[in-house]
Amino acid sequence: MRWQGGKQSGNIEDRRGLGPGVAAGGLGIGGVVAVLVGVFVFDIEPRQMISAVTDITGGAASQQVARGTPEDEAGRFVGAVETSTTTVWTDIFRQSGAAYTPTAGMVLYSEATPTACGRGEAAMGPFYCPADKKVYLDLTFWNELETRFGAAGDFARAYVIAHEIGHHVQNLRGELSAPHGARMQGDGGRQVRVELQADCYAGVWAARTGAATAGQVALEEGDIAEGLAAASAVGDDTIQRKTQGRVVPDAFTHGTSDQRMRWFKRGYDTGDPAQCDTFRARAL
Repeated sequence: MRWQGGKQSGNIEDRRGLGPGVAAGGLGIGGVVAVLVGVFVFDIEPRQMISAVTDITGGAASQQVARGTPEDEAGRFVGAVETSTTTVWTDIFRQSGAAYTPTAGMVLYSEATPTACGRGEAAMGPFYCPADKKVYLDLTFWNELETRFGAAGDFARAYVIAHEIGHHVQNLRGELSAPHGARMQGDGGRQVRVELQADCYAGVWAARTGAATAGQVALEEGDIAEGLAAASAVGDDTIQRKTQGRVVPDAFTHGTSDQRMRWFKRGYDTGDPAQCDTFRARAL
């Protein structure tokens, strides 16, 4: 996959190396506690207490968080793929007479970080939070993707990013809310449909990236095979077989390996998000 010359939108929020209580624009958990103690125990004026805590901690967290284009290769890779997804989905939305709004940021973090959806942890893998419209990614997941799941290559990683951006597209299109509402209703079948649609959207991105716009990520021979291998590796049945030695369909959340490959391929073959309606599909 050619990405080194890809454009960078600067929509990366780099929290790597920061403590799990630090979020952009905030004081962190410790800072908030200190402010509350000062206000309610010592009767200090709130603004004075916030200012004092900020001075002690060396400034607000927003001054510590690097937002823009990372300097390291791994960070720039994420930035290039994220920028490409924005270009592709902006064109798709425009064609349908709508406006695409990019995510509020791709958050790179280490081990744990606060989110509007609760505490994010590396063990959760990459995820999208609809409440703050951000994608969260601990880059150590790349090692797990290769060593644990056997999915190597740049495009395998790009597929993961494009899948999470697919959830953002669903959020903008109202597909994460009622009547679909898969995540909130605890309906495993519906949640699987949400995830498979995001796979299909990742395939749509793959079909369109680099097609007409200079500076985009461009696919090379073997990339789609990497994407299909990644989709297969993270299928519920494959993961369950590896981790517990048996398959429990009632516990599926993302779909089987075959389903994930099939919907990713459908998005790639058609390049048409209208072909990704997993909610009305009789068979997945």
